Amino acid sequence: MQHDELSLLSTEELTSPLDEMDTVAPASEVPPPDPEQMLELLQSEQASQRTIAARAFCELEDRRSIPLLIKLLKDDCPLVRVSTAYALGRNTSPEAVEPLIELLEEDWNGYVRKGIVWALGNSRDRRALQPLIYTLKTDISAVRLWTASALAQVATLEYEDVIAAMPPLIEALRKDAMAAVRSNCAWAIGQLCRELPSNVVYATAIDALIEALVEDDDYGVKDDSKTAILKVGDPRGLQFIEELEFEGLI
Repeated sequence: MQHDELSLLSTEELTSPLDEMDTVAPASEVPPPDPEQMLELLQSEQASQRTIAARAFCELEDRRSIPLLIKLLKDDCPLVRVSTAYALGRNTSPEAVEPLIELLEEDWNGYVRKGIVWALGNSRDRRALQPLIYTLKTDISAVRLWTASALAQVATLEYEDVIAAMPPLIEALRKDAMAAVRSNCAWAIGQLCRELPSNVVYATAIDALIEALVEDDDYGVKDDSKTAILKVGDPRGLQFIEELEFEGLI
C-alpha cells in the first residue's frame, strides 16, 4: 500500500468523498434510481456511467448488484472503485469481504481506502478485524479516523475480538497525532467496554479514557473521553469525573 497520496487526500479531509460530488437537484426533487437501469450501467464501457450506477447502489439495496459491484472493485477508475466500496457498504455480503480486504491492502487511493473501511465496518465480519487493526496503525489520518469506528462495529461480535481490538485503539488514543482520530478511538473504546466484563482489559481501557480526559491537549478528545466514560457507567470513571468537575478542572 502506498501512503504518499497527500496531494489526493489531505490528512485534514475527513468527510466522505461522495458528499463532495455535485448534486443535480435537491433529494426531494430527484426520483429514486431505477434498479434495472442501474444494473445495466454497472456493466457500461464508460467509467462515468459505471460511477453513476455504483453511486446509485449506495442508496439502493439490491442483492443482484453484489457480484457486479465486486467485479468493479478492480476497475481502473478510482471514482468507480470508491463508489463501489460505498455501494458494498450498503449492499453487504460475505462474498465481498475478502475482495474488499485485498483492495484495502493494495489500493493507492486514500478515498478508496476510506470507502473500503466503511464497508468493512458495516459488514461486521470477523475477517476484517486484523486488516482494520493494521490500517489503524499504518494508514493516513483520514483513513485511520474511520477505521477506529469500523473496529468498534466489527469487534463487538466476539469477546476475543474485543480483546484484540482494544490495545491498538488504546495506543491510538494515547499517541495518534490527529485529534479527530483520538476522539473516534475514545468513542470506539467506550463502545467495546460495554461488551467486556470487569477484567484487566476493561480496567486498562477505562484508565486510558481517564488519562485522555485529563491529559489530552484537545478539548474535543477530552469531551469524547468523558462521554465514553459516562455511557459505560463505570463507577471509578464516574467518581473521577465528579472530582474533576468539583475542582473545576473539566
